[in-house]
Amino acid sequence: MTDTHPYGVMARFADAEALLQATKAARQAGYQRMDAYTPFPVPGLSEALGFRERRIAPVALGSGTIGSVFAFTLQWYSATIDYPYLVGGKPLNSWPAFLPITFEVGILTAVLAAVVAMLVGNGLPRPYHPAFNERAFERASSDGFFLLLCEPAPQARAFLEAQTPLAVLEVTP
Repeated sequence: MTDTHPYGVMARFADAEALLQATKAARQAGYQRMDAYTPFPVPGLSEALGFRERRIAPVALGSGTIGSVFAFTLQWYSATIDYPYLVGGKPLNSWPAFLPITFEVGILTAVLAAVVAMLVGNGLPRPYHPAFNERAFERASSDGFFLLLCEPAPQARAFLEAQTPLAVLEVTP
């Protein structure tokens, strides 16, 4: 059985400024689920789309701290409780010797958590998107400026046509 309802409506614009104005108008009209595709970064487009901070820094800080505490505790336990071995008259809890490993494990866990948080926050990896079905979408990486409204309603099509695009396409899943 095939899915007959459309995923959304996509419009192609002549340049970045027209796309930015249409995105701002769509946000003011109340459209929430939308995305824009451009061949290069457009200043102000992410704000017009309503992107917000993903809180990656607190996740990285928390995981780095937990990783550091874990590494230090593991070294301390192994040196003082599990296998106390006196070397050269140094105390068993020789914390300066534990610092390099503690630092490295903290950095490693912070970086891994930041990468995972970034991928999850961005919804990646995404090997397929319904916009890939449109033949004209191939131009998005060279000279195309596209705005996709993820609203199958006819009002979305009428709204995009009022923004004077080059073309309006219906995106099917």
